[in-house]
Amino acid sequence: MAPSSTLISKLKVQLKLSISRLRMTQQKDSAIAKQQRRAMAQLLEQGKDESARIRVENIIRSDLTTELLEILELYCELLLARAGLLEAKDCDPGLAEAVHSLIYAAPRTEVKELQAVRALLAEKYGKEVALRAAENKDGLVAKRVLAKLRVEPPDERLVEEYLRTIADV
Repeated sequence: MAPSSTLISKLKVQLKLSISRLRMTQQKDSAIAKQQRRAMAQLLEQGKDESARIRVENIIRSDLTTELLEILELYCELLLARAGLLEAKDCDPGLAEAVHSLIYAAPRTEVKELQAVRALLAEKYGKEVALRAAENKDGLVAKRVLAKLRVEPPDERLVEEYLRTIADV
C-alpha cells in the first residue's frame, strides 16, 4: 500500500505542476495570438489577402492548441479532485476518459509536466493500459481531444470566418 500511496502523492504533485504550466502556456499563447491578429488585420488593410489567408491557418492552429490545453487542464483538475479513486488497482470508469486522454495527448504537447503525469499514470495502471491509451485502441480518448490534435488543414469556411472576424476588428 505504501508504494501506491507514494505514487499517488507524486502524481498529485505533478498534476498541480501541470495545471500551473498549462495555465501559463495558455496565457502566453493568447498573448501571441493577439499580436498575430493585429498583424493579420494590417495585412488585410494593405490588401494582402493571400498572405493573410496563409497566416490565418497559424492562428487557427494556435487557437486549437489553446483549447486543447484548457481541456487537459480540466482533466488534470478532475484527477486531482478525485485522487481518492486513483488508489484503486484498476482505472475507475469515471476517470478512464481523463486518464486515457492525458496519456494520449501528453507526447503531442510541449508541456514537460504532462510527460511526468503520463509516466506516473503508466506506472500506476501498467504499460499495457498506457500503450492502449497512447494508440486509443479502446476509444476512450475524448473526441474533443482527438479533434484538437488533428493535423489536417482547417476547413475553408473556418478560414473565411477568421478572416472576416479579424477584418471587422
